[in-house]
Amino acid sequence: MRVSVLGCGRWGTFHAWYANRIGHEVTLWGRAGSDHLAQLRETRSNEFLSLPESICLTDDLMEAVQTAEIVIISIHAQALRSFLCNLRSHGLGEELTKKSVILCMKGLEIGTGKRLTTVVHEELGEAVKPVVWVGPGHVQDFVRGIPNCMVLAGADRDALHMLVDALGSPLIRFYYGEDLLGTEVGAAAKNVVGLAAGMLDGLGYGSLKGALMARGTRELVRLVRAMGGDGETVYGLSHLGDYEATLFSPHSNNRRYGEAVVCGTAGGFHKIAEGVYTAEALMALSREYNIDLPISATVYEIVRRGRDPREQLTQLFLRATKSEKE
Repeated sequence: MRVSVLGCGRWGTFHAWYANRIGHEVTLWGRAGSDHLAQLRETRSNEFLSLPESICLTDDLMEAVQTAEIVIISIHAQALRSFLCNLRSHGLGEELTKKSVILCMKGLEIGTGKRLTTVVHEELGEAVKPVVWVGPGHVQDFVRGIPNCMVLAGADRDALHMLVDALGSPLIRFYYGEDLLGTEVGAAAKNVVGLAAGMLDGLGYGSLKGALMARGTRELVRLVRAMGGDGETVYGLSHLGDYEATLFSPHSNNRRYGEAVVCGTAGGFHKIAEGVYTAEALMALSREYNIDLPISATVYEIVRRGRDPREQLTQLFLRATKSEKE
């Protein structure tokens, strides 16, 4: 099949590499002037992988979309709405109704708390039926041949079956995600828990990660149920299944950023730590659905309001006693 990947950062480049590896005809798009695209054109590689010559590199957005059967969007989650507006301005909104559209990003829109598939529907219309591709794994491991399991979730089950067949391989085993809402919210929120885990590492409190994982899933179950999703989805690959890659791995941007906050070395690093933005989006959802999210609120106070990490995390773990099921 013909696959176009829109976005040539770390994950976009990986998605192009992977689709080519399993036999698809691949085009990788980057915007004109992008440093990422310029490097790939010059060396066919970045710090993570090398691309074969059979992958077409382009900055022509119209060509990339029109020639594809599967369109994978792999950009920063907070840039999605403006990117979709750009697609629409090129007259490509109608074109995408004829394609399989996959969102390969994790996040919620800052300021609104909206899911990314909701943003797609608002900007391109209900006729575009996006699928999300989420789950555990790091580029550094995949390119070494280390397999993992991931999730494709969407409202159209026939489309999911087609995509799982087209994209599954011994390197990535896909599961069908039948609860799109829970999958999206879970995938986004695990980055916030990742920030908290990094802060615990920075404080030397790594033994508290078990409690963090247990309570993190519990508060998210409450939120997903309040929003109308299936709380059990939180215990699947999109959230709990991604904890190892996010809370423990040295490759995790969110864990590393949380640790850097504690150590005072964060700087502009937050731009690649999606959990910083998701923490704010989750606070919008907490207010909208009147659901207490103590871990998310603590992370928000630290990364967005500059509160002291040691003080905030100590208060979090010394909250009033309650039933474990609450």
